[in-house]
Amino acid sequence: MTKTIEIKNMRDTRTVAAPAKDCGYFHGCQTCDENDTCKLDRAAHKKWLINKRMGDIKYKVLVGSNKGGVGKSTTTVNLACALEKLGYKVGLADADLHGPNIPKMLGIENVRLRGDKDGIAPHIMPAGMKVASLGLLIEDQNEPVVWRDAVKYEFIIELLGNITWGKLDFLIIDLPPGTGNEHITIMDFIPNLDGVVVVSTPQDVALLDARKMISFVKERNTPIIGIVENMSGLICPHCSGEIDVFKKGGGERVAIELGVPFIGAIPLDSEITICADKGIPVVQAYPESPSTKAFMAVAERCAKFLGAHAEQDGVGASAELRLDANVTAGVTTPSIVS
Repeated sequence: MTKTIEIKNMRDTRTVAAPAKDCGYFHGCQTCDENDTCKLDRAAHKKWLINKRMGDIKYKVLVGSNKGGVGKSTTTVNLACALEKLGYKVGLADADLHGPNIPKMLGIENVRLRGDKDGIAPHIMPAGMKVASLGLLIEDQNEPVVWRDAVKYEFIIELLGNITWGKLDFLIIDLPPGTGNEHITIMDFIPNLDGVVVVSTPQDVALLDARKMISFVKERNTPIIGIVENMSGLICPHCSGEIDVFKKGGGERVAIELGVPFIGAIPLDSEITICADKGIPVVQAYPESPSTKAFMAVAERCAKFLGAHAEQDGVGASAELRLDANVTAGVTTPSIVS
């Protein structure tokens, strides 16, 4: 049913398609001026609002690992930047509430999100990528986030439904470690998720947790785009020889064993760490580095898995060709599991 609503607190009047008993406001209950007096079905409004936001986004992708310290957020940031370089319109949502590091890795720690007439506007990076994170809302970056699940539940709703993401090709969502409240909430509110990227390092301890993540995703009937093996081999800066600091090949082995795609290996490269600390993703800082080529290859395989096509003709073929040759500037790249 369609009705006309005067949104006094947003200084706007519009006609929206909303359930008969829904307010139809394009913002979440927590930021609404009528929050204290509203008697409508808030749960239904939250679902309606998130559905409206997500309906403008072609592909919703989660990046998770179940285990902390494997470079999940670093992979998420560089994957998002790589997809943008391929010509896609990308949004990056930081759902890691206890460790919202995305702003640090993008050099936007001092940015604060502001409300607009439709909700909260994400920060827009120079190349156009849209970013939202709890780290862009809290004033003291050293203050711990000590929240019970009920509060985290409400923030996830704000992140998905109250941020004015607009029309995007990809929304990349960085998950916290584990398989808990944030994961379940996101999957409940976006039942048509397009896929999950699982990040792990090669050693058995990390892969043990990656297996649990894969089992969790399968139980939720969500497609697994593939496993990314991070910190996969170190190229010695002195002799150019390869050193398997955390072993190598474990990600591909588990992918074959569990019947899921293996979409790439990222080398253990100090430049990735240095760039993250400086707030410039390595994909942007060193476009010809082995690490960037590996990230670009992962991005292309994600897009290929989802059947995505960038608007820019002729963009994106080179990295896949390099991958198929199984050599990325001295970094051995295992073949893809289709």
